[in-house]
Amino acid sequence: MNQKHDAEPSPASARAEIARQKMLTAALDVFGRYGFDGASTRQLTEAAGVNLQAIPYYFGSKEGLYIATAEFLMARIDTHVGDMRARIGAHLLTLDAAGERLAEAEARRFLTEILQTMVTLFVGKESESWARFLIREQMEPTEAFTRVYQGIMRPMIEMGRRLIGAILREDPASEHVRLRTFNLLGSILVFRVTHAAVLAQMEWDAVGPEQVETLRGLAAELVDLLGPPQGGAA
Repeated sequence: MNQKHDAEPSPASARAEIARQKMLTAALDVFGRYGFDGASTRQLTEAAGVNLQAIPYYFGSKEGLYIATAEFLMARIDTHVGDMRARIGAHLLTLDAAGERLAEAEARRFLTEILQTMVTLFVGKESESWARFLIREQMEPTEAFTRVYQGIMRPMIEMGRRLIGAILREDPASEHVRLRTFNLLGSILVFRVTHAAVLAQMEWDAVGPEQVETLRGLAAELVDLLGPPQGGAA
C-alpha cells in the first residue's frame, strides 16, 4: 500500500504538469500565429492562463518554451502515427533481414494506410495550430525544425520513399523517387495548407467526417494511380 502511494505523483507535481501542458498547448497556437519573434511572453502566458514567471520557472526562457513546443508537437503527432510507423518499419526490417523484396501490392497497402492517416490527422480542426507552426518553420527553419524533421518528418518521408520505390521499381534514393514522394505527400497536405480555397472550390461549409472520408478515398485513388512512368522499367 505504501509503495503504491509513494509511486503516485504528488498533488503539487500533478498541478505543475497540468500547468506545463496548458502552456505548451497555448504556445503551439501563439507561436504558430505570430512566430517566435512576434509572440510576446505576455501573449504566451495570458493564452495559457498563467503568470509571467511560469515561462522561466518551467522552461528556463522563451527559447526553451519554443523548443519544448516543437517537442510537444512531435509527441502529439507521434500518438497518431507512432504505432503505424513502428509496425511498417518492423515489417521492412524483417524483409531486409530475410533478403526479400517488398511486394508492390504490399507497398501500395502500406502507402495507402500512411496517406489516409495523414488525411485524418492533418485536415481536422486539431491540426490547425500544428500546420501554422510547421509552415513557419518550413519558411524560416530554426532548431525546432531540425528536431521535428529528424524526429517525425524524416522517418516518415524515408518510409514513403521505400514504398514508392517498390511501386515504381526504382531506387528509393533516386532523385525521381524523392520528388515523387514529395509530390504525393503534397497532394494530401494541400488540403490543410490551402484550406480556405478548398472549402470555396468544393462548396463545403467545413471539413467534417463526410469530407474526411471523401479525402481518404482520394488518397487511396492517388496510390492506385501511382506507377512507373511510360517507357520506364517493366
